[in-house]
Amino acid sequence: MDITTCLKSMLLAIRQYKNNRSAVNTSQLQKQINDLTGLQCYKLLVSGQVLPSECLSGLLEVLEDPKTSHALTSSILSFLAKLVTADEETREALHCSYNLIGALASIIHSNRATPEDPLVVQCLQVLQRLTYSMRISYGVSYLDDLLAFLMQTIKSRNDDIIKPCLGLMANLCRHNLSVQTHIKSQSNVKSLYRSLIDFLAHNSLTVVIYALSILSSLTLNEEEGQKLFNAENIHQTFPLIFNITVNGDGSLTRNYAVDLLVDLVKNPKIANYLANYKLLPACLTEVFGLLHSKDAETAAKVLELLVALCSVTGVRKLLSETVFRSFKPRRQAAGKRGGQAKGSEPCLALLQWATGPLLDPERCCLLALHLLTELFEEVIDSGSTSSVHSYLELLLPALVGLLQVPDSSEEEKLIKRHCVRVGRATELLLMLCGEDHLKSLVSVQITSQLCCAQVELLLSTSHSSCSPVTDSHLSQVCAEAVLKLLELVSHLKQQVVDMEACFYRMLQDQRMVTPLSLAMMSQRGELVQSALRILFEAAPLPDFPSVILGESIAANNAYRESQRGSDMSVKCVGGQEASTKLSIIHSTSSAPGGGKGNNTTKQTIDSLIEKLHSGLEEQVKDVHMSEVIDVYEQKISALASKESRLEDLLEAKALALAQADRLLAQYRCQRAQAEAEARKLGGLLQESERGKECLQGELGEQVVEVGRLRQDIQQLLEHNARLQAVSDEHQGLKASYNQLLNRYNETERALRDLRSDHAALIQTTEELKRNYEALRLQQERTLAEVAEQDKLIQGLQADLKDREKAIAGLQGEVARQKEQAEEMEESISILRKELNKTEQQRKEASIKASSLELQKSQLEAKLQKKEDELNKNMHMIAMIHSLSGGKINTDNANVSL
Repeated sequence: MDITTCLKSMLLAIRQYKNNRSAVNTSQLQKQINDLTGLQCYKLLVSGQVLPSECLSGLLEVLEDPKTSHALTSSILSFLAKLVTADEETREALHCSYNLIGALASIIHSNRATPEDPLVVQCLQVLQRLTYSMRISYGVSYLDDLLAFLMQTIKSRNDDIIKPCLGLMANLCRHNLSVQTHIKSQSNVKSLYRSLIDFLAHNSLTVVIYALSILSSLTLNEEEGQKLFNAENIHQTFPLIFNITVNGDGSLTRNYAVDLLVDLVKNPKIANYLANYKLLPACLTEVFGLLHSKDAETAAKVLELLVALCSVTGVRKLLSETVFRSFKPRRQAAGKRGGQAKGSEPCLALLQWATGPLLDPERCCLLALHLLTELFEEVIDSGSTSSVHSYLELLLPALVGLLQVPDSSEEEKLIKRHCVRVGRATELLLMLCGEDHLKSLVSVQITSQLCCAQVELLLSTSHSSCSPVTDSHLSQVCAEAVLKLLELVSHLKQQVVDMEACFYRMLQDQRMVTPLSLAMMSQRGELVQSALRILFEAAPLPDFPSVILGESIAANNAYRESQRGSDMSVKCVGGQEASTKLSIIHSTSSAPGGGKGNNTTKQTIDSLIEKLHSGLEEQVKDVHMSEVIDVYEQKISALASKESRLEDLLEAKALALAQADRLLAQYRCQRAQAEAEARKLGGLLQESERGKECLQGELGEQVVEVGRLRQDIQQLLEHNARLQAVSDEHQGLKASYNQLLNRYNETERALRDLRSDHAALIQTTEELKRNYEALRLQQERTLAEVAEQDKLIQGLQADLKDREKAIAGLQGEVARQKEQAEEMEESISILRKELNKTEQQRKEASIKASSLELQKSQLEAKLQKKEDELNKNMHMIAMIHSLSGGKINTDNANVSL
């Protein structure tokens, strides 16, 4: 079914039920409630549009009516229970825009005699969900009765409703001094304390946590709290809280356990106990394991706890060691949460939550970035930055991804989320820039184009949202993000190319007046200091719009003064209207027959109808005209049905006068107390005026100091210009150095390769030298034998003169043998080269040995061949001598190699 059609049917069913409370209309309304519950259009119902608002208002009117049946009331409560458990934005809208708490409190008050009634239990459960992390003003009329009912039920120890009662009481007491004071002023508060202490022995851990939460809110800084949370008891409380946080009975119980520990560590004594708790490292490891859960609510509470623990002395260092000690670098970067990180690496889970998409829960991302900022601050303070370099290789690109400009088609809500994320991510980057080496790592990732684009987006968003004097939330968020980005740019302007030029260009943009003026008028000291640092950088610039900035600050001051005056006048007018209404009620109740009241009511309804018809064309634009007419026709008929009820209400107002008198008496007492406090505040004001005069004198001294500082700044700017020239020269030298360094690295690698080749060649050369020595010895023996033959030939020359031609031929043969020996030496050198090549290509020692054996056999064959040829020559010489008649001993002529 279409949502609009379902809402219109719901509104029609409510009108029919108000006109006639028959069983058919009741069942029809229940059916429409069930259909609307099935559509799960929770965000539409609290969007502020006309039709959903009318439906919710009508349901609350039916719920407040004491004549409504239990079945219908239960259906409405079930629908509201699903509505308040949807998300935090829905709960906040229900709390701020509708009197849902008052309606539920009236049901509880009507059924206070039967606290175990299922309707009361349902109301308590819805109230517990609705008031969680919501501060309830003590001035509402129903709060006294609700607190009295809760205290009475807690002391009765009714197990059927004790859990929602304790949970609701814990919500109302937490961070609400007025409620705490009211409970402590009751005469039976001691019995309440005893009941709560008895609940600490309950078998349900949820009840124990609720009771501890109430006791910590009421007694933590008092004598009872000192006894309850002493050293012995607190060391039993810590395991309980961590056990419930890790293995709790549900997400709601875990939330209360985390809130309890966050409140406890704000006490210095308990924080000291926690820092000295021996099992704390193991507990923190288990708590970090919860970050790998895909449940955003669980991760947000765990991150909230870890951020709170960072404020405890000694615990932040332990958290930093737990996170970064277990990190092991990986080749792949952290992906999406589809692939879970190992339980031993919580830093990867932190990275995933901190860099999730814009559509993911915003609170998880902001808390994760805050926690990373605290952890890196601890790392920098402890001087152990070398342990996080590998993690920064994953973190810095992810942070740069957060700074990327989103799609311009994104809606305003997502743009606001992006601006808040940019502010938190910039805080983390600024923290990293506090250490020189980490600053250099950041400067590698950040570019001037990225910063300029982000500042341009923030400035355009701030100016397109609203006027700066309205101090809208989006404008404030953009202003904070712009200032943090400018501080980051100021830190990196000397390390990043073109960053300094972009920085001074951004400072001279006239739109920079808006964030600077908002920051200067802020109540947060760190924001004012940031604006002053930026202002000191921008003031000497020629085109800085200082005049416009002054006018903007003056306009903001004037606007705030007018707002303060209008607020005071509204309060006065509100008091006059209240007294006027009270007198009207009194006169109406005293009028005979109430006819005048009826006439007044009719005139009011007629005037309302005329206003509706005259202003129909100016209604909201998100609903069609026919639908608007239908809605207001139904509203008119509903107002007409209320006319009959107004007569009964006038009689009830007469009874309310007695209660009004009682309230006036209480008001007089409170007024007397307020006057006493006013006198006290007057004394404080006089003291503050005296302090103001002293501060004005100091301010004059500071103005003189500012003048001196401006002169120093001018000198520093001139010095900066000189340093810039030196920086440019340094950049050129740095580039040359990088080139030479690259060449040196390449040469060193080549040298290592050549050394290995050289070692192999040395081994080959040694082997060739040994072979060469053997061959040289063999050659010397051959030459010695040849010399002996020469001597024999010279001795025989006398006998062989007639055969000189033949001998000359033989000598030529010997010469050829010498040439062959030289050729053999050349072949040996060639073989050396071949052996060198073979040695370089060899893979196994066996191949080398076989190759050398082969070459040896070839050489032996050649030498044998030469020996055979030489023997043949000797035989020829012998034959020649025998033919010439000479006798030569052939044995002496043989030459053996």
